[in-house]
Amino acid sequence: MRDYVVESYENYHEENRLTTNKARKIEFITTSRIMNELLDGGKKKILDCAAGTGIYAFYLQNAGHEIVATDITPRHVEIMKSQAAKEGYQMRIEVMDATDMSRFADESFDIVLNMGPFYHLVDKERRLQCLKESLRVLRKGGILMTAYIPRFYVFQYVAMQDTNFLDTKLAKQLIQTGELHHNDDKCFWTDTYYSTADEMEKLYEDSGLIIVDHFAQDGLTPQFASKADAWTQDQFNIWCEYHYSICREKSVLGASNHVIVAGKK
Repeated sequence: MRDYVVESYENYHEENRLTTNKARKIEFITTSRIMNELLDGGKKKILDCAAGTGIYAFYLQNAGHEIVATDITPRHVEIMKSQAAKEGYQMRIEVMDATDMSRFADESFDIVLNMGPFYHLVDKERRLQCLKESLRVLRKGGILMTAYIPRFYVFQYVAMQDTNFLDTKLAKQLIQTGELHHNDDKCFWTDTYYSTADEMEKLYEDSGLIIVDHFAQDGLTPQFASKADAWTQDQFNIWCEYHYSICREKSVLGASNHVIVAGKK
C-alpha cells in the first residue's frame, strides 16, 4: 500500500528542520528544556517512536539516557544510523510503524516520545492504536509525550505563507474535520490530522493518564520567522525566555505551530 506520509518525508530534509532558523530552533530549545524537567532523576530507558533524523534521540543519548529510536521513513533511519556510528553510540535504531510496536514487550520503557506519528494518522482508529501501543510499552509511572498540531492555527499559517491556500473550502475543512489528505485539491503537506488542546487532554484522561505538562513548543514564532532571524543572540535569548514563561497558557496552546501534552501512566 502506498504511504504518502513516508513519500513526503523521503523528499524532505527533516534533518534541517529544527536548526535552520531561530523560529525553528525555539521548538527544540523549549522542548529539550521541559524534557529535562520531566526526566529529572537519573538514567531513563526511552523510546523515540517517530524520531525523524534523531535530534531529540541524540540529545537524550548525550544526556546519559538509554535510547531506542525508530521512524517509519527509511531515509531517516539511515541518517540516524550513520550519525550513531560516527559518534560511536550503541543505539538501537530501526524502521517502525508506530501503530505496531509488537517488537517491544509490555512496560519496556520509562519514557515514550510520540513526537510525530499521531498527527499523520487521519484515521481515528489508527490514532487510538498508536496511543494504545505507546501505553502498552510504557511502564507504570512512566511518561508519554505526544506532539500535535493545533487545528485553529494551521490555516492561518499556510494562508500567510501562500495565498493559494487562502481558500474558504480549505478553512472549513480544517476547522470542521481537522483532516488534510494527500489527494485534496488544496493539500499543502500530506495526510495530517490537526487536534485541539481539549481533545488531546480528554484523550489522555480517557486513557487513564495523569496530565503532567502541556506546552507550546514554538508559539507564534514561525509567523514572523524573518524578523526573528534578524535578532541578535541576546534578543533571541530574551524571546526564548519569554516564550518559556507563557508556553503553558491555554490561549498560547491553540496559537502554536507545535504542541506537546505529557502524561503519567
